[in-house]
Amino acid sequence: MAKQNLQPLLVLVGPTGVGKTAMSFSLANHFSAEIISMDSMQVYKHMDIGTAKATKAERALVPHHLIDFIEPTAEYNTNLFVQDCTRVAADIIKRGKLPMLVGGTGLYLQALLFGLIKIPPVPADIRQQIQHRIAEEGNQKLHEELGQFDPETARRVHTNDTQRLIRGLEIYKATGKTWSFFLKKQKDRNPHGEMRKYRPILIGLRRERKGLYERIERRVDEMLEEGLVGEVESLLESGVGVELCSMQSIGYKHMARYCLGDWSYTEAVRLMKRDTRRYAKRQFTWFRDKGITWFHPDAAAEVVLFVEKELFTGEIV
Repeated sequence: MAKQNLQPLLVLVGPTGVGKTAMSFSLANHFSAEIISMDSMQVYKHMDIGTAKATKAERALVPHHLIDFIEPTAEYNTNLFVQDCTRVAADIIKRGKLPMLVGGTGLYLQALLFGLIKIPPVPADIRQQIQHRIAEEGNQKLHEELGQFDPETARRVHTNDTQRLIRGLEIYKATGKTWSFFLKKQKDRNPHGEMRKYRPILIGLRRERKGLYERIERRVDEMLEEGLVGEVESLLESGVGVELCSMQSIGYKHMARYCLGDWSYTEAVRLMKRDTRRYAKRQFTWFRDKGITWFHPDAAAEVVLFVEKELFTGEIV
């Protein structure tokens, strides 16, 4: 199918704290788009402050999808995201709007661009052994182990990302091959993935490192001022355990450790800022070699011109 005949799909990515929200609203208003969240944490209900969700007032201005729709006790994965995203994008198009994916979860983008990764099933006993080891030995030790046989995945997966840390370890233990091996194989064999019906317009936002890190630190301070500790306390009191994937994310894990008395408040905040900076650095690894055109977050006019040319001429600029 010719490129000009494919349905355009706008994709806006970038590291945490870079300024995606402001740019997404600018683009949504200019191009009559609806936003599909590409964030693995914003799917959870009752987790608003630490995930930096758009407010209800903001959502009233621009429709948002795939946020706030499952409980923190439920599991959500890449396969489910691809299914949900495909369904929602089709519905947006039927209503005459432009679907726009916005987020920083690189694994989701990988799956959409290159299809779902095909990995042999992992025996339950291997997964249970790794889960037990993480509980006993901690994330740091197993992350170092992952780095010994799969350094590429170790660079991409944050130490506190328990779900993907387990995934990287169990794939190797079960197959003798690394997660990176399967991702490369996936990319080589399926260069269009779930986007084969679409013409993705890939836009990325980036800042110089010092400025990004300063924004990240301010953002953490703002989350704490808005009541992140209280949000985490409510989750714990409602029975959301610290071992769940939803509570292993940056911010929630740190404040849970403070609430449970494992860390001082000062230490929890310090580590939250440090781990958020490290996560932002890892996000760029996921976005590498994806055909993304990069802009500064303040260059809204340039982004609009780029999208207009892509939408109305189908030319690569």
